[in-house]
Amino acid sequence: MRKHSILGMVLILLLAGCAPSFEEKQEVVQDSKDKKETAIIPKYKISEEYYQTILPFEPSKARGLVVSNLNTRYDIEEFENGLMRLAQTQFDPEDYLFQEGQMLDSSTISSWLNRKYTDSQLKEKDMKPAQNEGLNPVDPGKGDIDKRNEENPIYLAHILEHNYLVKTKDNSVKLGGVVIGLALNSVHYYQKEAYGATYEKKIDSKELKQEGEKIAAEVLKRLRKMDKLKNVPITIALFEQNEKSSVVPGNFVSYTNVGQNSNSIGKWNDLKEEYFLFPSAGAEKKNRDDVNTFTSFKEDVEEYFPNFNGVIGRAFYMDDQLQSLNIDIPIQFYGNSEAIGFTQYVAGLVMERFPKYISVQVSITSVNGPEALIVREANQDEPTVHIYE
Repeated sequence: MRKHSILGMVLILLLAGCAPSFEEKQEVVQDSKDKKETAIIPKYKISEEYYQTILPFEPSKARGLVVSNLNTRYDIEEFENGLMRLAQTQFDPEDYLFQEGQMLDSSTISSWLNRKYTDSQLKEKDMKPAQNEGLNPVDPGKGDIDKRNEENPIYLAHILEHNYLVKTKDNSVKLGGVVIGLALNSVHYYQKEAYGATYEKKIDSKELKQEGEKIAAEVLKRLRKMDKLKNVPITIALFEQNEKSSVVPGNFVSYTNVGQNSNSIGKWNDLKEEYFLFPSAGAEKKNRDDVNTFTSFKEDVEEYFPNFNGVIGRAFYMDDQLQSLNIDIPIQFYGNSEAIGFTQYVAGLVMERFPKYISVQVSITSVNGPEALIVREANQDEPTVHIYE
């Protein structure tokens, strides 16, 4: 692949439009189990909005589970990135370092994602009562299968843990807080027989939120029993994932901050976040002006290539205000100069058509893969343009 930047465009940082910090790398002491190890904080910080990490990198103890437990790659990305965005409400990136979850391993999370079992089911599975840790409702296993799934859907799809470390005065780091994401199913899928047809039951959002809060209370109780989590602040967030056929991700619906000396959940903070596909009937009904702006952009692109019709966008709203728009343009080029010319044209449209207060990213692709990337962060005077060769 070729990686050649357009010289006519001003190449600036993709993240937040601010210059990176080039401080000297720091060596700190990190407690690891019962011993102390030297860790390094990298000297490069690309944005004040993002957390620094420490080296050597320690992958999550439950690495890879999120891919198999969530419905789409859109949900996976939003669940992970959105959880870090919410963390900033409690753990300032200026004061905290990010580390992937180290407290909950794959077996623990998998056990918690199970259904609760009846006594007879435990005997059938040759399990001890202490192993009956499922956070999803019991399936009695008798009676009409549709009714059982209607009344006892699987609410909890995945649990994601992020750790936040804080530096101390003696040049060491310690666990300063934990953020837990609970991914919930907006649709419960089930089968009546092995390898048979898949059926579905939509779950009401209000019901899902109530059940999610009950699950969160139990999760907090279990976390507080862990030695390393007895006295650290914990944030728990509820994420409603979309159905399997969706081309936009789900969204976070609420979160709660639990103080370091608290063993119970107090107030839940509701979130008003939502994704829309542009163009679509749902977006047109709720966000007509923004859809009209996108449609004008789309028509301008199609005017460049009259026989082309394939521009789609994924819009992120917070408190009914458009925050960001990711646009995909799949197209066939017949030469490098054609790709460069089209990319420059689209970059100009981005600056002309969309208000400055929103972030816009345009991915131009072909059957050969990525062709160009255009990024205009909020309130940025010039876009970042990159053409791949």
